[in-house]
Amino acid sequence: MTTDTDTGGPGPVNETVPGEREQILLELVDEAGTTTGTAEKLSAHQAPGRLHRAFSVFLLDDRGRLLLQRRALSKYHSPGLWSNTCCGHPLPGEPPFAAAARRTGEELGLAPELMRAAGTVRYHHTDPVSGLVEREYNHLFAGVVRAEPRPDPEEVAQTAFVDSAELERLRTEAQFSVWFPTVLDAVRPALRELADSADW
Repeated sequence: MTTDTDTGGPGPVNETVPGEREQILLELVDEAGTTTGTAEKLSAHQAPGRLHRAFSVFLLDDRGRLLLQRRALSKYHSPGLWSNTCCGHPLPGEPPFAAAARRTGEELGLAPELMRAAGTVRYHHTDPVSGLVEREYNHLFAGVVRAEPRPDPEEVAQTAFVDSAELERLRTEAQFSVWFPTVLDAVRPALRELADSADW
């Protein structure tokens, strides 16, 4: 199921991407998710934003708890904010499932089990701090994790396993990425099915 949400925010920023020396290209798409071309990563996130392909991973442990990550403070986008297990952008031509599995391994040292597609969601959010724009056609994936995360400190500052009640408490106490509420709401049916519980 695809839904659309839109939030406003401040204008563009002039920022470089620290630590990234090579140009990183994202896959641009139309409203139906069909590839239309490529764009450099930072330029695609500057206002007004260009619709591009992304992915979001949600992994549950055997107790039905969701693995969250707090983004490293060195990240150019949303540093220090909590978010879902893993998120990112496929390389041009890379299948979203393959990109999701690859980045989960790179960021968290994990190989997801039973990971499956959980739909797509389309959104347009602006980060209130940086002004960077998230205009994404996001492929959602839900799966199981049975190992302890071994996060790359350049990517992830902290991890936590939370049940639904703990997540709601954390959301009142800590800051989350601007896209997190949208992707969480979209993936909830898959989490309920995966955990065999109505809690999510």
